[in-house]
Amino acid sequence: MAFKFIFPAIFFLGILLSIANSEPFDDKLALLDFLHNITHSRPLNWDMSTSACTNWTGVTCNHGNSRIIAVRLPAVGLNGPIPMNTLSRLSALQILSLRSNGLSGPFPSDFSKLGNLILVYLEFNKFSGPLPLDFSVWKNISVIDLSNNAFNGSISSSITNLTHLTALILANNSLSGEIPDLNTPSLQLINLSNNNLSGTVPQSLRRFPSWAFVGNNFSMETSVPPLPPVVPPNAQPSKKSKKLGESAILGIVIGSCTLAFVALAVLLVVCYSNREGKNGFPAKSLKKEGSVKKAASGSRDGNSRLMFFGSCNLAFDLEDLLRASAEVLGKGTFGTTYKAALEDATTVAVKRLKEVSVARRDFEQQMEVVGNIRHENVAALRAYYYSKDEKLMVYDYYNQGSVSAMLHAKRGEDRVPLDWETRLRIATGAARGIAHIHTSNGGNLVHGNIKASNIFLNTQQYGCVCDLGLATLMSPMAPPVIRSIGYRAPEVTDTRKASQASDVYSFGVLLLELLTGKSPSHATTGEEVVHLVRWVNSVVREEWTAEVFDLELLRYPNIEEEMVEMLQVGMACAARMPEQRPKMVDVVKMMEDIRRVNTGNPSPSETKSEVSTPTPTVTPPAPKIGSSSVLQ
Repeated sequence: MAFKFIFPAIFFLGILLSIANSEPFDDKLALLDFLHNITHSRPLNWDMSTSACTNWTGVTCNHGNSRIIAVRLPAVGLNGPIPMNTLSRLSALQILSLRSNGLSGPFPSDFSKLGNLILVYLEFNKFSGPLPLDFSVWKNISVIDLSNNAFNGSISSSITNLTHLTALILANNSLSGEIPDLNTPSLQLINLSNNNLSGTVPQSLRRFPSWAFVGNNFSMETSVPPLPPVVPPNAQPSKKSKKLGESAILGIVIGSCTLAFVALAVLLVVCYSNREGKNGFPAKSLKKEGSVKKAASGSRDGNSRLMFFGSCNLAFDLEDLLRASAEVLGKGTFGTTYKAALEDATTVAVKRLKEVSVARRDFEQQMEVVGNIRHENVAALRAYYYSKDEKLMVYDYYNQGSVSAMLHAKRGEDRVPLDWETRLRIATGAARGIAHIHTSNGGNLVHGNIKASNIFLNTQQYGCVCDLGLATLMSPMAPPVIRSIGYRAPEVTDTRKASQASDVYSFGVLLLELLTGKSPSHATTGEEVVHLVRWVNSVVREEWTAEVFDLELLRYPNIEEEMVEMLQVGMACAARMPEQRPKMVDVVKMMEDIRRVNTGNPSPSETKSEVSTPTPTVTPPAPKIGSSSVLQ
């Protein structure tokens, strides 16, 4: 009988030993010591008998589960000083996020033992006292965010030794003294605003916008570069300067003549264009075609007129379109899109298709399918026109422009960045729209051309998908000539054979584009084409640092964990093999689990805490130190 009890006991003991051998035992003890010696208002599921690597909230281990490399505990109600000799024992720690708690006291001096730190987020706490005296112990640090605390004293000059630093955020503290000459080429974001800093902004930092330094005691010369020397009015110019002046005068005369000639030429072109296209929407091409002009008057058989859908309340015909004032909005894979302003003040978007390879009957059947799709995150097709020479589609006009324009418009100090909330709404809305498309028409419908230039913002400021269902109508295009090549799934060699899985891939690229701010494919200075999916995978594999994210996002607090989880969703969607990609309905759920968002439709009332996020579908590789050769 004894064996009856001994064998299960031995078996259970073996399981415990197996878990213990694959668990970071010392790191677990360090975290438990931290938890037991600090006040916290929310319970954490940390227990020595469970796996820290798979079960503990906010804890991430390396591949072999031998060390803890990340601790993320934002807004869990931690209060008081960080206990000494607890977190500092996590010598392999690379990511530490304790933001938005009530932590107080001085900066932990024993953090100098954490030599592998890459990302540090301690913002929105109650820390006080001086900053670390020796930053150089964090030789691999990439991001330091200590903003919105009560730190005082000066910024140690040792910070200039951080050669991998990409973001330094110390805003809203009580720091004083001068700014060290932080001549670090890797630095891409700095925010020292609202402190008591004095002196001048070092020349090495004057490349950053002025808002990064406001609210300090800098002298007036801080943001004004030195002016070139001015020659007094009564000074006698040298022969050299006099000769230069004569050359300049001659250049001005020649330039003026050239400018006048160019202006005259432009005026002639404009006048000619106005005469040719005075009737507005593609007059140069449409008006010259008698069949289209005749159809505009309304043929009785109804086969060559503008066809509206039943629920559409627009009232105009093709002749109205021909008279409309129009401007080109963009040229895409399947045609050119115009903004048409009608005489009754109605504004619509008109897509003029090219390379349509199907007969009238097939075209009209597809238009009926597309026209019956009604969803707040899918741009509604209002009308269409078919003739032998012209195929038009009429949509609502979105005055904010496409997501591509919002994301990639000229960047500079005057640009209003696309913030994280907006990007999250774009991604969530687009995902819901695509999921609705995939479940419509018996689950057989495919979008076929998902990209940032086909995503707009609806009235609730959520992503709205346009250009539905055109891929099957077009003549086949070889991959090299596909405009949306950066979004194309690897298995798609013919645009007409897009699938729901390839839609998921394209959406994954869109997510990565929103997160990184980079185009899906672009040429480097060496004319080598870099594909966004491969670039992101290489950065994640090699470094897993903040370098993957758009610098415009680093100014917003409390979003790091959400960005990382959204990155994991994007990488899952952009998996190389179609069978490895999730369905769009599952993608929507993953995204809503990251943040419960509202689109006007009721969503679950419970708002998920940041630390209750389930284990993501895709686990990123363990971060490694080093620079990636493919970074652009």
